[in-house]
Amino acid sequence: MRSDTMVKASSPITSAAASAALAELLAGNQRSAFDARIHPLGDAIRRRAVAGGQKPFAVVLGCSDSRVPVELVFDRGLGDLFVVRTAGHGAGPEALASVEFGAGTLGAPLVVVLGHTSCGAVGAARDVLAGAFDPPPALRPVLDLVLPNVRAATERGITDPLEIVSSHVVATAEAVRAGSPAVSEPGRAVVGMVYSLTTGLVTLVDGETL
Repeated sequence: MRSDTMVKASSPITSAAASAALAELLAGNQRSAFDARIHPLGDAIRRRAVAGGQKPFAVVLGCSDSRVPVELVFDRGLGDLFVVRTAGHGAGPEALASVEFGAGTLGAPLVVVLGHTSCGAVGAARDVLAGAFDPPPALRPVLDLVLPNVRAATERGITDPLEIVSSHVVATAEAVRAGSPAVSEPGRAVVGMVYSLTTGLVTLVDGETL
């Protein structure tokens, strides 16, 4: 896993907002993983406070997996995160448009691509490549976004499931950078993370130096 990856941005991404957003997420994940949450997901006071509008501090493109509830992973509540979820965190047109809205219109300085261990979409893609699974047409749109990244990883000799997930996260982050104009604007950053279903911790696998 490439926790030390450095990616050159369109301009130096060292903004206080992006750095603070990443620090908030990582601190929240530590609290969540060790059962020390401090943020209620949405009590009545918070619900009323955000009813008139939203200004999330981060966009998270994550997997739809029911075991990876993004607000719980990062110990955040209503209005904090603009969450986009697709099976396998695929960056299709709708997902990219949603990221663009969260970053460009709502002004979030940080975009996170969040993968996780034991990802079913990645596993299914591996089975397709091995000839062990013939997906029905209804699943093809999901797998078509995952298969190229899994194929590229295997062609580089990567066989470890966690490394394949990490490679898919990195490729998705690159797709977000390329496909969302707002993300490339000064003051914004994209990072990739992998969440462990067993430990509850996230690991940085891609991103600008903040």
